[in-house]
Amino acid sequence: MSLIIAQDICLAYGKKVLFDDTSFTLGPRDRVGLVGANGTGKSSLMKLLAGVQHADSGTITYARSARVGYLPQELAGLPEGSVVEAVMSTVPGRDAMEARLKKTEAALAQETDEAEQLELSQELADLHAELDQFEEHYGRHHAERILKGLGFRDADLAKPTSALSGGWRMRAALAGLLLQDPDLLLLDEPTNHLDVPTLTWFDGFMRRSNKALVLISHDRDFLNRQVNRIVSLEIEGLRSYVGNYNDYKRQRAEEMEQLKARAAKVEARRAELQAFIDRFGAKATKARQAKSREKMLERLEEVHLLEERSTVHFRFPEVERSGRDVASLEAVSKRYGAQVVYSGLDARVERGQRIAVVGANGAGKTTLLKILAGELAADGGQVTLGHNVVMGYYAQHHADTLDKRNSILEEVQPLAADKPQSYVRGVLGAFLFSGDDVDKPIGVLSGGERARVALAKLLLRPSNFLLMDEPTNHLDLDSTEMLIEALQGYGGTLLFVSHNRGFVNSLATMVWDVVDGKVVPYAGNLDEYLYHQEQLRLEAEAGAVGEKGKPGEKASSAPLSEKDRKRLEAEARQRRSTVEGPLKKEIARIEERISKLETAQKEREAQLADPDLYNDFARAKPLMDTHRAGKEELESLYAAWEAAQEKLAEATASLG
Repeated sequence: MSLIIAQDICLAYGKKVLFDDTSFTLGPRDRVGLVGANGTGKSSLMKLLAGVQHADSGTITYARSARVGYLPQELAGLPEGSVVEAVMSTVPGRDAMEARLKKTEAALAQETDEAEQLELSQELADLHAELDQFEEHYGRHHAERILKGLGFRDADLAKPTSALSGGWRMRAALAGLLLQDPDLLLLDEPTNHLDVPTLTWFDGFMRRSNKALVLISHDRDFLNRQVNRIVSLEIEGLRSYVGNYNDYKRQRAEEMEQLKARAAKVEARRAELQAFIDRFGAKATKARQAKSREKMLERLEEVHLLEERSTVHFRFPEVERSGRDVASLEAVSKRYGAQVVYSGLDARVERGQRIAVVGANGAGKTTLLKILAGELAADGGQVTLGHNVVMGYYAQHHADTLDKRNSILEEVQPLAADKPQSYVRGVLGAFLFSGDDVDKPIGVLSGGERARVALAKLLLRPSNFLLMDEPTNHLDLDSTEMLIEALQGYGGTLLFVSHNRGFVNSLATMVWDVVDGKVVPYAGNLDEYLYHQEQLRLEAEAGAVGEKGKPGEKASSAPLSEKDRKRLEAEARQRRSTVEGPLKKEIARIEERISKLETAQKEREAQLADPDLYNDFARAKPLMDTHRAGKEELESLYAAWEAAQEKLAEATASLG
């Protein structure tokens, strides 16, 4: 049974056609990652599914009583009242239920007939039971638990929604959707406003859900963990692939190779037939055979290779070597009014380090980068840059650093005044600005285009110390992957803030945790940092149990040694491998069989599409039977794959 059926959807903005007779279905357990380059229509498709936008033609049909929840990139508004009340009010049915309760109570108070009183009393009892069940699933306790998971403190729950900043308003809207628990959740870049601790909680919450999901995200790791199907907006149209994002990339590459091989085979056959025709077409003795080959040549299939959209492709230039000490902060303090952000902060950056700065929203991550970049003066202390350090700074709100009156070329040309314009145009071409595009005013560019301009400026002024604040915001997945690849080849020192877990894990060699106005360093990437935090939490819980169970004994508060930490990590990896390994092998086996069978089915469908086949029933029937059997096997394999994925998700969740 389908949750949504979309048929022959067409949507265009002027001359730009996004969807042309596009059809697809969503099942009640489909968890779909919606991918594609910026501007291909991902957000527009979300809006169509949410019903906030209508297609030019076509239909979208929902299963009866299906509930849909939608989180856009830009939030229109929130209900009035306190944060917790606003979140609770988003659940439909509460007001109607309470109105029925009051109406029944009033009727019971006025009724004098004993039989009627008995009936109304039963109705009232049923309503109270219904309300109790409603409260259990959608009540204040559950709402507060979700809000706290998303980073709200107890004091924040009573705040009016009008007092929330944009990022916190988005979190409140997300809390409302999670509380509603709709049949289909539509999330357009939901992690944009989440810090690392909140993202970790949200990731776990979503993985425990078995409801349908359509997700747009530029965080590859998050996407991989959440989805079991990819819907991709490609040049040839909307395509669907079984598995997560990594599976999609693999299947797409295999599909390209198979098409290239088939095209080469067809071209070889075409050349062979043409050579025979050219050689013997004029000879009377071979004319009949040549004519037969002409017909065969006409019937040869046209193999269309998959086209790939252009994406950014660049690398950072070679940079001069800096001194060993790149930057140091000594007794740095900073406050905003009564709010103390840093007090006596000491930290040091060494050459070659790749440091990810993490911490809760408001902890001071962006402030730290601004102080290091010289964009913000510290109230006290000293910031020192090392020998031969040349700094490059990519601001979180990079749009504010660009002059909207300039064209793209005018904005970047001054950074390479000693180089010809052809060089600058070459750099801009790597960021998909070619030809007349470079004359576009900054003010008319999209968020993704402005992000690419800001990145191009970094390349035109080579620096050996890069500060980057949320560099993946506004970038699509392919552009994010290319940025990761470029930074992996970067020869300088990197200090960055990012909520993108895949980005951090691919680059970080050290994590700085900003907490209580200090920086606590941890060696390794984000996963290793999170593992360490989890061990500390378990230690604290064990200590609390020990204190309760054995009066007078105090649990050890000594931190884990490096040797113990590595041992525990190895044991955790072994447990994960033991539990997940067989399931992953089974999934890979099923996916391999699905891929081969789908290829075979496509070949059989091409043969069955030939009308001449049915003139020879003895040849057609076995092919039809094989195709029917293949279809049945595919349906069985899809079901087996979904069951194995659910087992893997359960096993992963049980391991934490």
